[in-house]
Amino acid sequence: MHNIFIDGRAGTTGLRIEERLAARPDITLLTLPDDLRKDTQARADLLNSADVSFLCLPDDAAREAVALTTNPNSVIIDASTAHRTTPGWAYGMPELGIKINKTTRRIANPGCHASGFAALAMPLIQAGLLQKSAQLTCISLTGYSGAGKEAIAKYEDSPRKRGDALSAPMQYALGQTHKHLPEMVKHTGLEYAPLFCPMIADYYAGMEVTIPLHGLAAGDALACYRDFYAGAAVIQIVEPTGGPLPANYMSGRDSMEISVEGNDERLLLIARFDNLGKGASGAAVQCMNLAIGANETEGLVL
Repeated sequence: MHNIFIDGRAGTTGLRIEERLAARPDITLLTLPDDLRKDTQARADLLNSADVSFLCLPDDAAREAVALTTNPNSVIIDASTAHRTTPGWAYGMPELGIKINKTTRRIANPGCHASGFAALAMPLIQAGLLQKSAQLTCISLTGYSGAGKEAIAKYEDSPRKRGDALSAPMQYALGQTHKHLPEMVKHTGLEYAPLFCPMIADYYAGMEVTIPLHGLAAGDALACYRDFYAGAAVIQIVEPTGGPLPANYMSGRDSMEISVEGNDERLLLIARFDNLGKGASGAAVQCMNLAIGANETEGLVL
């Protein structure tokens, strides 16, 4: 039996993690009463008594939680941006060859956009099909649930009029300083940050991350992905369809689908997954499973 604490369980990521763990007979969920959720000592007590703690918190609060955790045996899985490029922290995508096991104590859960980008770019770089000096473009379309409670309320509760901005896809982070860019560079080995075009649209969950590419044969890219992900538990390579490919197709699931569309002149490398699944909570539970020695996909919806 493993004691698990979700620090920040009221947010979308925390709620989904709790949902995935609630029925598991090998898990005991440790919780704080609502009036103690922000009590420093109460949080510290649970952080140090839990076998695994999930941090579903803003960056500064996540750093505080790590500082409060003095038990050397306590595993921390941080869903914030705070530790994704920090030395000594395992980046939570085991599919990329990152070792996560019963000796791992600090795990940084990847960002949702970064998960799709790394899954597409890293195998090609490692195979020599894509140079580290490549200057890539990444287009990423996501549902509004990844933007947090305020955005969800705005999308779901705001009265709409014809032509309302919320009813159309919106590009954001136009200044090219999105918080996922540092991890997108570090964990792929690229020398340059991609030209990044994130977009949010009027649907709840699901992501479609696309890298357009010239100069690579479609068959070579597909063969590379099949080889690289041959033993992956939650990433599947699917045959090209010619589209259409709806971005909400993987909503509610914790797996990821990778496809290669286009032709030998112009390719579209595409990763589809749920921003709350493989893009957040599902990835966190997957990493927890590896850290406690459970089956990697235990409790996941695939």
